[in-house]
Amino acid sequence: MNFELPGDLKAYLNTLDTFINDKILPLQHSGDNNRFFDYRREHSRTDWDNDGLPRPEWENLLAHARSVADKAGYYRFALPKQYGGQEHPDTNLWMAAIRYHLASHPVYGGGLGLACDLQTEHCIVANAPDILMIHHFGTEEQRRTFIPARLRGLHLVSQSHGSDATHMSTTANRQRGGFEITGAKKWQTGAHHATHFLVFARTSGKQGSAKGITAFLIPRETPGVQIVSYEWTLNMPTDHATIHLDRVWVPESAVLGTTDHGLAIAQTFVHENRIRQAASSCGAAQFCLDRSIERARARKIWGGDKMLADNQGIQFPVVELMTQVEMLRLLILKTSWEMDRIVAACRSSQSKQPPWVEIERRLSDKVAMCNFWANRLCCQAADRAIQIFGGDGYSRHEPFEHIYRHFRRYRITEGAEEIQMRKIAAFIFGYIGPKKKEYEAKEKAKPKI
Repeated sequence: MNFELPGDLKAYLNTLDTFINDKILPLQHSGDNNRFFDYRREHSRTDWDNDGLPRPEWENLLAHARSVADKAGYYRFALPKQYGGQEHPDTNLWMAAIRYHLASHPVYGGGLGLACDLQTEHCIVANAPDILMIHHFGTEEQRRTFIPARLRGLHLVSQSHGSDATHMSTTANRQRGGFEITGAKKWQTGAHHATHFLVFARTSGKQGSAKGITAFLIPRETPGVQIVSYEWTLNMPTDHATIHLDRVWVPESAVLGTTDHGLAIAQTFVHENRIRQAASSCGAAQFCLDRSIERARARKIWGGDKMLADNQGIQFPVVELMTQVEMLRLLILKTSWEMDRIVAACRSSQSKQPPWVEIERRLSDKVAMCNFWANRLCCQAADRAIQIFGGDGYSRHEPFEHIYRHFRRYRITEGAEEIQMRKIAAFIFGYIGPKKKEYEAKEKAKPKI
C-alpha cells in the first residue's frame, strides 16, 4: 500500500502554488486589499448600514480572482469537459488534496486568503455544486441557459433546510398550466445578487415522505417573491436571506428534474461537498496547529531562555490534536479515493444507478465520519491556537478567532453533526448499509427456542 499522493497530483499542487504566488498574492496585497484579510476584515467586508451584506468592492475582488484563475485554467478543474473542466478520473481525491493544501498552507492557509476564502465559499478551484445539479437534472434548455451564464457570474441560490428535508411548509399546487407556490425559505445563501432561487416544495404526498418534493428554478423578480430579511451571523457579512413566496406562479419549465422526485437533486452532490469541506476543515486545523507550534517555540517566558513549548501543558493538547489531524487526513484521502473507484465502476459498467446513489449506499458513513469530525476538530484547533497565543490570539490581529467563528457553522450547515453521527450509527449497527444483510442473516440463523 502506498500512502503518498500521486506524483502528478503533487506536481499540480506545485503549479497551483506558483500561480498563487505569481498572480493571486500580488492581487491580494495590491492597494489596500489587505484590509479584507487582516484585523480589519470583518468591517471591510461588511456593509453594516445595508442589512450587513457584503460590500461590493469585496465581492468584486473575489470575482476578479476567480476570473484570473479561470483564464489560467484552474477554476473549472472539477467540472465536466463540456464546461471547460478536466473531468479527471480521480476528481474526488484531487479536490480533497487541493482543498486540504490550500487551507493548510503556511502563507495563504486557514481558509482566509484570496486564493481560498472559505467564509464566502470562494476558491480559485471551484466546487460549484449548482452547476452539477443543473448538468445532471436540467433540461437541455436549462443547461444551455444557466450553466454558461453561471460561469460568467450569474448566481443561483440553493435551498437551505433543516436536518429533515422531507418536512417542509412550502407547497406547490398545479395552477393554470404551471404551479402556484406558497411558503417561506430561510438561509437562502447569496440572495442579494441572485437572479434565481432554487426552491424545493411539496407537490404531493405526506409530510415526511421523500416522494412528492419538487425543485423549482424561480426568477427573483417573479411576482410574490419577497426577501424579508437577512440573518446576521457569528461571522459577518451575511448573505443568508429569508424569502417569502406568496402564491408565486411559475410555468412547467421552471421545474428542475422530475416532478415529485426533487429530493434526489439535493442529494446529488452532498457526499462530494462533505468530503471537500472535511478536507478544508482538516487543513485549517493543521494551519492553526502549525502556527501554534511556531508561537510556542518563539515565545520566551519568565524572563529567561525557556520556551513556552518546553511546558507539557502546551505540548500535550497539541499532540492530541495533531494525532487526530493526521489520522483524519488519511481517512479523507482514502474515502475520496474510494468514491472515485465507485464513480469509475458505475461508468465502466454503464450502470443505471447514478454513482452518488452507490456512494450513499456504500460510503456515506465514512464521508460522515470525515465531515463531522473535521468540522469539530478545526474548532478545537482554532481554540487551542487562541489559548497558546494568549491575548494576541484573542485579538483580531491573528486569524484564529475568524477561523473559529467561520468553521463553527459547518457543525450545523454541512449536515448537523448529530444527524451525521446517527447515519454512522445506522451503518455500524446494521440498520442500513452493507452490514444490514449480514445482521439479518445472523438473526435468521439463530436457533428458534
